[in-house]
Amino acid sequence: MSDLSATVKETKNGFHVEGYEKIEYDFTFLDGVFDPKNSNLADCYQRWGRVLAVMDLNVYKIYGEQMETYFKHHNLELKIHKTKIGEKAKTIPTLLNIVDSMTEFGIIRKEPVLVVGGGLVTDVAGFACAAYRRNTNFIRVPTTVIGLIDASVSIKVAVNYGNYKNRLGAYHAPMHTFLDFTFLRTLPTAQIRNGFAELVKISTCGHLDTFNLLDKHCEELIETAFGRADGSSEEVRRAADQINRDGIYEMLKLETPNLHEIGLDRVIAYGHTWSPLHELIPETPLRHGHAISIDMAYSATLANSRGLISDAEHRRILNLFSRAGLSMDHHQFDEEVLKKATAAILKTRDGKLRAAVPNPIGSCVFLNDVSAEEMNAALRRHKTLMKEYPRNGEGLEAYVDASDTGYEEVQTANEPKNDEHAMNGAVTNGVPDAKAMNGIKGIKEKVGNAVVNGVNGHTNGVHA
Repeated sequence: MSDLSATVKETKNGFHVEGYEKIEYDFTFLDGVFDPKNSNLADCYQRWGRVLAVMDLNVYKIYGEQMETYFKHHNLELKIHKTKIGEKAKTIPTLLNIVDSMTEFGIIRKEPVLVVGGGLVTDVAGFACAAYRRNTNFIRVPTTVIGLIDASVSIKVAVNYGNYKNRLGAYHAPMHTFLDFTFLRTLPTAQIRNGFAELVKISTCGHLDTFNLLDKHCEELIETAFGRADGSSEEVRRAADQINRDGIYEMLKLETPNLHEIGLDRVIAYGHTWSPLHELIPETPLRHGHAISIDMAYSATLANSRGLISDAEHRRILNLFSRAGLSMDHHQFDEEVLKKATAAILKTRDGKLRAAVPNPIGSCVFLNDVSAEEMNAALRRHKTLMKEYPRNGEGLEAYVDASDTGYEEVQTANEPKNDEHAMNGAVTNGVPDAKAMNGIKGIKEKVGNAVVNGVNGHTNGVHA
């Protein structure tokens, strides 16, 4: 949340206003946020005696009963707006559905909305709170790797516009963010991999020790949901906790002096130079982690071509992406997309490319003098290198599927597929019907000999 102090002075020809905004918000690591023994979250709502929650529907299917029991135990009335937000539904109409629920609930001026879900949900619901009465408080409980590691750190909230990610948005800090990594126990492996990319991002350009841990434990971290799955070794659990804490802290240290992005040279923008446009280019969009991984891998090749990282470092980065099953290339990532994405990012970054690249691993430099010829030469070299990797550098489960779009819902234990009881008592639901979701088809992707076709966990998160 924020507070503003300002002064006004009379000048010769008018007046001068000068103000300073104080922004403060807290993070609490808390396994079992909905455990009745942990009153931390409930304490935030005792003043109002009630809670309006905006919650991802698939998260509700798994954790809704536990959440309802939690607030009942603490004598708090709970209303839940259940939403299904995929990348193509990260739109103004989805935001307005949330606003309708806030109005129906009668949210009081400083009363915080509770937002539970991945980065997509926290982005859209956070923007709804920023817009509602121009400033409504909210509390975040992220439930995905991206939500916990990346989206939770920033105060940016947004929706997409056309083929441009997060084109409409605001800077709006939550009152509090509760970081409960036990949610990862029910997250599909595809979404764990998706979030792993964000940790590669911050470590490659900002934190060598974290990169080393990711490199050491890559496969185990993904297979064990960052040490939260049953049977995980204590070593992996300790490594995961260290990675998560250090990754979040490093991003906070980098972002805190620049919360409103007045400074445009941003280390955590590694992987976000060409990906914002390319992510939505395929008819079935790429998952965010795969889109930024393509950008990061290509940027590493560009850095290597300039001698900013050694051949060994270059291969180490590419090999980590490959071991994680993350994308390093895509057949539609071509010179034309590179040209369009460059033109778009130059507008966002005030006329400069500001491409973050490693120099060496664990530190960063920004490139502004890359010509189209150099970019295209690096791209051709990159695609040649990709022929040495499985699937020519394309990733596993790289495209959004039902768990991202919200078309398919997870089922709770012993629940009929079309049972409607889970929607009873909802304030409202989420997205426009499927006919409005242009561009989403082919949500079953064949990967090698396996068919990836749906949801055994909850929605992914995204934040650019």
